[in-house]
Parts: sequence; structure tokens; C-alpha cells
Amino acid sequence: MAKACLVNEDDAMNKPDPPSGLVRVTAASHPSAVGDPAANVQATLSALAEHADSNVVVFGELSLCGYTCGDLLAQDTLLAAVVSGLEHLCATTGKSEQMVVVGCPLRVGSRLYNVAAVLFQGRILGLVPKQFLPNYQEFYEARWFAAANGSEPEQVNLGESLGTVPFGIDLLFQAGPLKVGVELCEDLWMPIPPSSSQAAAGANLLLNLSASNELIGKAAWREVLVRSQSGRCLASYAYASAGPTESTTDVVFGGQCLVAENGYLLAQSQRVGQRGCAWIEHTSATADIDLCKLDHDRQVTVSWQQATQRETRKYRTIQVASELTCDGRLRQVSATPFVPSAGPELHERCAEIFGIQCAALTKRVRRLPDETSLHIGVSGGLDSTLALLVAVKTYLHQGWPVTRIHGLTMPGFGTSKRSLSAARTLMQHLGITTEEIDIRPLCQHTFAGLGHHPFGIDISDLTIDQLTSRLREIPIDQQQDLVFENVQARIRTMLLMSRGFVLGTGDLSEQALGWSTYNGDHMSMYNVNTSVPKTLVRFLVRYVADHQFEGLARNCLHDIADTPISPELLPTDAEGNAHQSTESTIGDYELHDFFLYHLIRFGTTPKRILQLAGLAQFSRPYSPTEIRNTLRIFLSRFFANQFKRSCVPDGPKVGSVSLSPRGDWRMPSDAEVDAWLRDLEA
Repeated sequence: MAKACLVNEDDAMNKPDPPSGLVRVTAASHPSAVGDPAANVQATLSALAEHADSNVVVFGELSLCGYTCGDLLAQDTLLAAVVSGLEHLCATTGKSEQMVVVGCPLRVGSRLYNVAAVLFQGRILGLVPKQFLPNYQEFYEARWFAAANGSEPEQVNLGESLGTVPFGIDLLFQAGPLKVGVELCEDLWMPIPPSSSQAAAGANLLLNLSASNELIGKAAWREVLVRSQSGRCLASYAYASAGPTESTTDVVFGGQCLVAENGYLLAQSQRVGQRGCAWIEHTSATADIDLCKLDHDRQVTVSWQQATQRETRKYRTIQVASELTCDGRLRQVSATPFVPSAGPELHERCAEIFGIQCAALTKRVRRLPDETSLHIGVSGGLDSTLALLVAVKTYLHQGWPVTRIHGLTMPGFGTSKRSLSAARTLMQHLGITTEEIDIRPLCQHTFAGLGHHPFGIDISDLTIDQLTSRLREIPIDQQQDLVFENVQARIRTMLLMSRGFVLGTGDLSEQALGWSTYNGDHMSMYNVNTSVPKTLVRFLVRYVADHQFEGLARNCLHDIADTPISPELLPTDAEGNAHQSTESTIGDYELHDFFLYHLIRFGTTPKRILQLAGLAQFSRPYSPTEIRNTLRIFLSRFFANQFKRSCVPDGPKVGSVSLSPRGDWRMPSDAEVDAWLRDLEA
């Protein structure tokens, strides 16, 4: 397909619907009027209006009265005002499609509990009491509250207006595929948080109503707890803490709000103490969580299933008829999911990638006889450049002479002046042993031996220069000859492997698409790029250029990164420029890597991949038609080329996606693609 595509008039109509399984969650901290439930109800309603498009909104601990009420919690006046506040909140939100979770004290019999009230469409779905009460250092909750342990009554009567409501630590709340579990503050800090059992029972969104005061370094630990619990439970986790409008008699609450999903922080609010922030009345963090991704990871993580089967606690599930969904506009869908994001962790991530590749190569080279040479085909393209950089870094780190790395460049009929110059410059600067072989005569002999006439040309009486000239006269639209291309690729591999241990260069994207010659560039003795996709290869080459080189070498690496991707197996023009462009043939690698990530990492359906692509900000605007056509090419080639992946050389897994037949991906070579294509067209 052409890289530049005319805009289809039907594209606006063909724009995919928002992805299914997305739910918008807000963790919010509103201004607290300590001891005044009526004022806090108004603050709650104001916050709900501000987050009217959120499906679930959770507030801080004891948000209806204020966490810092102290002995006022024993006053009947306050407790009665809290119930009145709940009545008003239910009456006001009767037509709302939001699940709202607020904190309040509640007297049950002769005991007072610190509870979370879950509201939906004007009624209280259930009340979840706190299980673990802090009673040390600055906390004295056991002075006022009873710790819930499962022996509590299963329901409580809140009066004529609110009626009888389910009560207990065994409550979950379900709306379609969304299943919500609730815990309160200290519960999370325990060795086995209640949310772990809730997740084992199926909860995929965990809520925490908290009042965690700010101390030096505590916020970082709090974030680690939230992220790690979401990852451990394969769930989303929303955490809302009280803010500085609580009483500051002895402590200050920062209003930190967090939303995490499976170990990753999706959104966070500002807080007191963060970058000098000294005061903030209300905070919030909102994110669109993806229930489909969580469901997939729970399905494939067999050890997680084993752990949940050992959980014996029983839960009551409160069902609501509505299914909560959102448009996904807040979902952060990366257009380049394999590429590290810019930020403070960027250098660490890049160093980690190179470290894994270098460690893998070190082990393999150490198993070779002493002073064995490492041979690598250097084309001046992205993949061979990255593999060469890894090899040189490995040898320098181990104190081995880089002259034991033998770079062989093998110009052929399609080699451009630009790439050949880049290969020569790069090898010279890196100080490796270099060799150059013109493969055109060997290819011509092979054509003759096969009785093959390249593009219909009789080569029997032609010199190599005459053949080259004739090839350059062939119109671009007639340059179709797989034998011509494959012979060059296999000649190069033969020359490399006849010398000794060969380091492969092919990347993950090429494996997915089968964009290699079987037993040609497809084969090597070891491949450090085997799980590195094309978008990441390009990024790493640029990163190394900017951080480890300068002058001519840096310019050379940037030129390689900016060169259009091409196998350079079809004839060049008279000026030595390459006609062949991989992305003009199969579509942009940016799209292919996006498809690869979601198909393999999450088992995403083609239809949903299209929907997710509609939320991503790619490097250039793609029309829905172009995305769909490219996905069709990806799926067809992915299924058709499994036979090449079934016998790829060893190589290290670097990221979360790998196509190694010995590890991550075991697929029959003769599987049918039809079901995936039907889903794409549905």
C-alpha cells in the first residue's frame, strides 16, 4: 500500500466506535468542613458536577464529616447529621449514572464503624466497614471505632428514607463487567489487604477511602503501595485521601489522589508538599481504566488463577442493571508502546535495554572458543547498526578487542550509495575489522546456475556492469522478482556463515511480518535484536547517537535513523538511489508495531485494535481506511509467516512481547487467519 493515501470520503463515517470495556474513574478530595456533614455533602455534589462524565467517583475517608472530628464522633448530633447528609446525597443523585463512594461514621447497635457508603441512582447499594484500625503514633481510631471482622450483621436499617442496606466486609458491587471492591486507608498497609481477597473474588476495580497524613517520604511509599497492589491483584486501584482542609491541630493531610492499573500509575493529583505546594483545597485524579486488558492478564496468568482458587472467603455481590462505560478520550493509548516515554526514567530504560542485549551476547560469546571472531553483516541500515552497537559495547565492557568483531558489508544490485557510505563510516569509526565484498558477480553466477533470467533479462553474455545497467532501466512498476531478491539475501548469509559465528540483525517487527528471506537474513547463530521492534530500533539508534557519540559518527547514526527503511534488494536508479521502500509496500512500521503489541500482549481483537488506534496520537494522521488496510496486511502476513518464526535463532527477550517459539509464542504454521479478518470487517 502507498505510504501517502488519499482521504476516503467515507472515513468520517468509518471512524471506529470507542473501545469497549473502558470505565472512567475519579479519586477526589474535596474541601472538608470538620464536623459539618451538610457542608461536606454540598462539597461532594460540587465535585460530582465537576466530574459528571466519570463512571465511578471515590472520596476520602470519613469525607461526610471530616476525618479529624476526634471525640465529636461520639456525639449523637454529628451521627444524625451524617445520616441526614446521606439522605440528601441520595435524593440529589437519584438520576445519576455514577457510582459514588463516600466515607462516614455509622452506628450499628452499640458499635461505631468507619464505613464506605456506595451509592448509585439515589440509593445506597451497600456499606463496607474498615477492618484494620491504626492506633499508634498519631492515629487513635480504636478510641472511637470498632474494627470489622466479619461478625457484623449483614444489613442495617438506616430509617424510613434510606431503608435497609447491605452491610459488611464481604460486599462487592457489579455493573456489567465492572466489579468493585472497597477498603479503607490502613487496610491497604496490612500484610494481606482486604483488596487482595476482593480481587480473588473477581473485583477488577479496587477503591480506597483514605486519610493519610503527609510526612517526609511517605507519599512515595504510598504510591508504591497503590501501584504494587494494582499489579499484584491484576486490577485497577483508585486511592483518595483527605486534604489540608482537615484539622491541622497535629498533622497535615495532603489530598493525594491516585489511579493505577496493573502496576502502572495512570493519573495522580497534586498534593501538599509536592514541589513546594503549601495549600490546595480540592484535588482529583481521573483515568479511563481498561477492563478488557485486566481480564486478559487474569486469563493468561495461570499462577494468579491458582492463587485465587485458594481464597476461601465468600462475598455477596450487589448487582446494578446499568453497564458503566465511557468514550475513552482520557485513556492514554501510546502510539509507540514499545518506545520508552520521555522523562526521568528514559536514560534508565535505554540503559536497561542495552544491558539486557549485552548480557545476552556476553554469555553466548563466552561459550565460544577463545578469541573467536564475531561476524556481522553491516548494511548501513537500522537493524545491523543496532546489533553492531551492542556488539561493540559488549566487547568494550568485557575488555575484549573490538577488532575481533568482523563487519562485512556486501553491496549488491540494490545497495544505495547512502547506505554503503553509512556502513563504511560506522565501521571505521567503531574500530572493528572491516571487509567489503561485491556480491553481484556471485549472484549473477547463481542466476545462471538456476537458469533464471532476472526480470526477463538474458544474462548469458552480459558483464556485471552491463547487467547492472540493464537492471537500472527496468521501470519501477515492473520490478517484481522474488528469486532476484532471495538470491542476494542468501548469498550474503552464505558469505557470513562461511566465516564463523554470525550475529543476526533481524528485528521483532520483521519476524511478525515475515519480512525476511528464509535461510537468508532470517538465519544466524545468535540475534540480539530478536525481540526489539522496528520503532524501538530506530529510537535506540538515535538515542545512542545523541548520548554516546558526537561529530561525524553522530551525524552518521542520525542519517541511518532518517533513511527510509528498505531491504535494498531491487535495482537502484542511475544515481545509486534505492527505489525499494518497505513502508510503501506494507505500510508504516509505526502502525505494524502498534498492532503487534496489542495483538500479542493482550490478545486484542482486530476490531478493538482499530478502536484503540483511534485514541492514539501517531506521528502523522492516518485515515481510518489506511489503518484498517494496514491492519489487514499485518494480520495476513502474521499468519502466513509463522513458519519463519518457528525456527528463528536464539536471542534475548527485552520487553513484554516476544515471538520466540521456545518461549512466548507457540503457534501452528498452518493456522487460518479468516476469523481475525472477519472480525476486522465486522
